Amino acid sequence: MSEQKAEPAAAAAPVSRNLVMRVVSALVLVPVAIAAAYVGGWYWTALVTLGAIGLFVEWLMVTGAAGNVPLTVTGAGMLAIAGPFLALRNVDAALVMLALGLIAVAYRASAPRSWAMAGFLYAAAAQVSSIVVRLDASEGFVALVLVLLVVWSTDIGGYFAGRAIGGAKLWPQVSPNKTWAGAIGGFVASLIVAGGFAMAGFGKTGPLLLIGAALSVASQFGDLFESAVKRRFGVKDSSHIIPGHGGLMDRLDGYVAAVVLAAIFGILRGGADGVGRALMVW
Repeated sequence: MSEQKAEPAAAAAPVSRNLVMRVVSALVLVPVAIAAAYVGGWYWTALVTLGAIGLFVEWLMVTGAAGNVPLTVTGAGMLAIAGPFLALRNVDAALVMLALGLIAVAYRASAPRSWAMAGFLYAAAAQVSSIVVRLDASEGFVALVLVLLVVWSTDIGGYFAGRAIGGAKLWPQVSPNKTWAGAIGGFVASLIVAGGFAMAGFGKTGPLLLIGAALSVASQFGDLFESAVKRRFGVKDSSHIIPGHGGLMDRLDGYVAAVVLAAIFGILRGGADGVGRALMVW
């Protein structure tokens, strides 16, 4: 009897340690991200650009191309060059630099080039979208915080709902630990966050709930996409740079998808300089 009781306790110990590491990492990283987003400008651009470079490098690690030093340096360098243009609000020039970067990455990559190009596009999309959402002086910070909190609440709600309820798997071939209960729990949590923004006077309830719902779904698809890429190459974590979370890709997969969707929607509605207002003001 004592041995049977010891097994669940032993199995639960790594889970508990992992949760503690996740919480500690979040307590360190979240204030840094929020502070940089609040200040905006060069501070936010620097953080985002470093993150984009990290995403590109980790993508190459996952796909087995990290040993190609010219490829790594070329992609990282072009992302770094695009950063100042974005900080100066010259989005068109940044896009030109990133387009040239994509060509350079294709030239430097070994066959098949498509995976290296996809990694650069993934990192560049995260970089441009994160900065464009913040550009609006009046609503950019609030819009960016909305994206961040929706993604975080989706992740947290999904984690606890999935563990508490369990049940049918969402997509076991890609991510065997994710359940429908977790997906629904994360979705509901995102609606609570969006509703909280409306109650605080940051926008109208209906549009914010729709935006929160769309961003939550995008976040979950982004998570599944990253899991599919890792499974394709037989990799568990993109790296071990963040205790309890793995790598930047593991931590930012949902955010990348959500912020790209937010940027696309905002640009279509308000242009590159008015994304924040387009998301928050109806």
